[in-house]
Amino acid sequence: MNVSNNTTVSKLVLLYVFERMEIPLTETTITDVCCNRNSWLSYLTCKEVLLDLIDNGFVVVSTNNSGEQYYTLTADGKSCVGYFFMKIPASLRDEIICFARDNRQSFRRKQEYFSDYFKNADGSYTVLMRISDPIGTRMELKLNVPNRGIAKVIFNKWEEKAGQTYGALYDILIDQ
Repeated sequence: MNVSNNTTVSKLVLLYVFERMEIPLTETTITDVCCNRNSWLSYLTCKEVLLDLIDNGFVVVSTNNSGEQYYTLTADGKSCVGYFFMKIPASLRDEIICFARDNRQSFRRKQEYFSDYFKNADGSYTVLMRISDPIGTRMELKLNVPNRGIAKVIFNKWEEKAGQTYGALYDILIDQ
């Protein structure tokens, strides 16, 4: 259900998405959730509404050490959506609730876990893996491997294994 023709409802929809996702979101994630995976807002409406919500103090933007911008619902934004969420059609509220419940963790991982690999001058490969949060980089790891095949395996497993890897390294390093 696309509500882009009603600015007030569009703003409430975006506020409700923030509230239900319960995590700071990048602009890419916001447009992916609201415009690409769902047709709750058109792309242009989503961008306009986001800027308006920032200007009015309902959403705040912060930049981490890596230069990534994260958008977060403010206390005023929470109050606003709390008072007026009934103006969002019930079927749309239900869609947002279900989507957030089913996808919150995967979006968190996509935003927080980064990996890439590149070929070195000697023919080996370096796999770069990073765990970030809205404050900054929590961990960055570069691993040199002998070939592209191993680099691809590590690259593909990072999103799934990043939390486990971080926990294991942390435990090993603080073990006394």
